[in-house]
Amino acid sequence: MTRLSGYLLPTEREPPADAEAVSHKLMVRAGLIRQVGAGLWSWLPAGWRVHQRAVGIVREEIDAIGAQEMLMPVMHPAEVWRRTGRYGIDELFKLQDRRGADLVLAMTHEEIVTLHVAQVVRSYRDLPFVLYHFSIKERDEPRPRAGVLRTREFIMKDSYSFDRDLEGLHASYDRHFDAYARIFERCGLEWYACESDVGMMGGFGAHEFMAPCAAGENEVALADGYAANVEVASADAQPVELPAPRDAPEPVETPGMTTVEQVSGALGVPPGALLKAFPVVVDGRGLVMTVVRGDHRVNEVKLRNALGAEFRPARPEEVAESIGPGGFIGPVGTDVPILLDDAVAPGGYVTGANEADRHLRGVEPERDFAFERADVRRVEAGDTVGGRAIRLEAAIEVGNIFKLGTRFSEPLGATYLDEAGAEQPIWMGSYGIGPARIAAAAVEQSADEAGIAWPRALAPFDVELVVLGKEGSDERAAADGLYDELTSLGLDVLYDDRDAGPGDKFADAELLGCPLRLTLGRRGLEAGELEVQLRRGREKRTVPLDGAAEAVAELWRAVP
Repeated sequence: MTRLSGYLLPTEREPPADAEAVSHKLMVRAGLIRQVGAGLWSWLPAGWRVHQRAVGIVREEIDAIGAQEMLMPVMHPAEVWRRTGRYGIDELFKLQDRRGADLVLAMTHEEIVTLHVAQVVRSYRDLPFVLYHFSIKERDEPRPRAGVLRTREFIMKDSYSFDRDLEGLHASYDRHFDAYARIFERCGLEWYACESDVGMMGGFGAHEFMAPCAAGENEVALADGYAANVEVASADAQPVELPAPRDAPEPVETPGMTTVEQVSGALGVPPGALLKAFPVVVDGRGLVMTVVRGDHRVNEVKLRNALGAEFRPARPEEVAESIGPGGFIGPVGTDVPILLDDAVAPGGYVTGANEADRHLRGVEPERDFAFERADVRRVEAGDTVGGRAIRLEAAIEVGNIFKLGTRFSEPLGATYLDEAGAEQPIWMGSYGIGPARIAAAAVEQSADEAGIAWPRALAPFDVELVVLGKEGSDERAAADGLYDELTSLGLDVLYDDRDAGPGDKFADAELLGCPLRLTLGRRGLEAGELEVQLRRGREKRTVPLDGAAEAVAELWRAVP
């Protein structure tokens, strides 16, 4: 019997002082998690039940597509990460053993699983297959935040598909996509899949599965039939009214005006009629000037992809030496290569003159400066995709899938012999999902002013039974019997038998958020009734004590 009087559930009336996300506040207050250090969390018994319920759903759906579960170590030799070019990742924990050998703590397992496959796969007859595991991951996260949402240590399910060719990879990818959809539906989440950047994983295609909520660390661009992380989203920019054309750029004095707002206000033009310069130093290329409309922002992920190399913002002294004074730089008259954003339409713009306290108006791309084109801006709300306006929404990333292709198999020698005896690289996919993020997203999406309101599939217990009566009382004996009947029907029951007042018991029950709360006290016993509260919506009703367990089980099955 799970009696609350002997169960570790340290509820709190106040959230942590640094907590901002709803899930951070409530998961601590409900006694589900406790912090060890920055980005390091322990899961207490009730919280671990939630986590493991998510794990169980994930395991069932990944098993259903034919994946084989295994387990790989957290600590890896550094050499294999060097071979794939990922040893230099800043977030990768690096260490040495007592003999001075370089090691890393895994943030993902592409290297190790590919190494194993390279050792055992020989023929096309050995393919395809999918391997997966649930494993601790370590990440040297620079800014841990929001409780279990952004941490330095976490458990993740990652699976890896191994196929003979691109067609096989597409099929494995689609099976994972469908499995993830079933997982999030079963977990009771609101979610959507969106296009995303491949990032450190490499490869050539990726989707993220997002759960919208205010605490989300990602922003997603959404329109009818379109969803993409803002890191990769593209849309048609809202039009801007440009000034009348001029025969040539015309200098205009702008003393001390270094911001778009100051210049546009002084010249009486909209911010989008300005061109904004963002100089960067590109690995292997030197200084490059990125130019976007004044009402737009540079998207650094898209810029990195367009440049095909890493970059950093140019330092003020580098800009002053090669282009001009900060706040007054522009593309006209400079010998620095120009990368012009696709949203800059033909027409006359205001730009910096590369001289202090001066701008140019009537600047026309191509006529007045040469450039290369690329989509490097961040989309904005109100931009359009196929004529449909987009909106931006915060969301939690709860899963991601990647088409790796031969990104890892080639450097690690994972090959097979085809039907003709020719050696071919194995085609791979990588698929991650975070049980902790699923739990936190569920809290974010379903909580109310009283606490958590778990979807049925994730709740730590199906039912919380609250008895208002002391040991040895008739109501206690009736509650004991009801507990036995409920568990015999397969329900997980948390029994609040504490010597505490009704107010404290009810507050803790609503904070924990089990789908149903049952209350049995003297008044109910005398009336032959059991009070039932549905946690979502907090609707109360009564059922006869005679047959109450069956009635509760039926109600529970109807809870979303």
